[in-house]
Amino acid sequence: MSQYSGRMVDIKSKNLEELKEYLVSLGEKPYRAGQIFDWLHEKHAVSFDMMTNLSRDLREKLSTDAYISQIRIVRELISKEDDTRKFLLELGDGNVIESVLMRYEYGLSICISSQIGCRMGCRFCASTIDGLVRNLTAGEMLDEVYCIQEHMGERISHVVIMGSGEPLDNFDNFMRFVELTDIGHRNITISTCGIVPRIYELADARNQVTLALSLHAPDDELRRTIMPVAFKYSIEELMKACWYYYEKTGRRLTFEYSLIAGINDSEECAAKLAKLAQPLSAHVNLIPVNPVEEREYRQPYMKTISAFKTKLERCGINVTIRREMGRDISGACGQLRRHYKDEE
Repeated sequence: MSQYSGRMVDIKSKNLEELKEYLVSLGEKPYRAGQIFDWLHEKHAVSFDMMTNLSRDLREKLSTDAYISQIRIVRELISKEDDTRKFLLELGDGNVIESVLMRYEYGLSICISSQIGCRMGCRFCASTIDGLVRNLTAGEMLDEVYCIQEHMGERISHVVIMGSGEPLDNFDNFMRFVELTDIGHRNITISTCGIVPRIYELADARNQVTLALSLHAPDDELRRTIMPVAFKYSIEELMKACWYYYEKTGRRLTFEYSLIAGINDSEECAAKLAKLAQPLSAHVNLIPVNPVEEREYRQPYMKTISAFKTKLERCGINVTIRREMGRDISGACGQLRRHYKDEE
């Protein structure tokens, strides 16, 4: 029986209470759930046979009825510029995803994927070119962290859900990932293109993750030319949702803004962006756009980027220019996966 038929139990994605209920349904004692949870999330067992404090009979039951999601590294690229590492990871069904590991002064940060592909259609992103294949399970998202942490032999302290996919389009699995991970919620950042109803749901959960809004344009007309989601949710609706998130959680938001030469890098755009960020005291993270082979977008000159930053700062906005990490190893979301698919 294939685990991807949906008939086998995805045991790594269950929380402790669900594991207890599952064990009882198998005729087992609920305390076994704690042992299994420890094997999955502390010892990172890849098979039920490794769970040596369980009876042989229980291990056989589990092997027949459930599966442990697994992931393996099929390619690792290491930047010569800054030691950023990009991983191509193969899932149990043969699909591949990307994760990026970055080293900072405060420790290791991993940028993980939440979906295979993406259906949001942002014009500057390689992840969305072939559309959405499927959502990742919570267990598979955890596997990205566990696999690379074990490979590096170092603890990962921060997670950014900013790889392939739109996390709020995979809301239930994303929320389960946050529940199951042992990384502090304040060290988790989620990037969204702006699915308004889900921002409200995330705010109501009050789990203290950092919300980064992929804004990329300061008005609806321009945003619709580069982000199809803007046809569904206006900037006014987005700002109301951001206010709600800020008031519910007390967490300052970040506005992600990819600078694209001749498109959204004018002083007028900077002034409009400042008006959106000021009321929320939002941090603006300027991202010189990563060139994607299939797109015509290019980075502005450094002089233009600096002028844009200066304009925001004069308006009292806290702003940074994101360090370009991993440019020499297909750093933009989705590029390595597409190259690998072309080779295959």
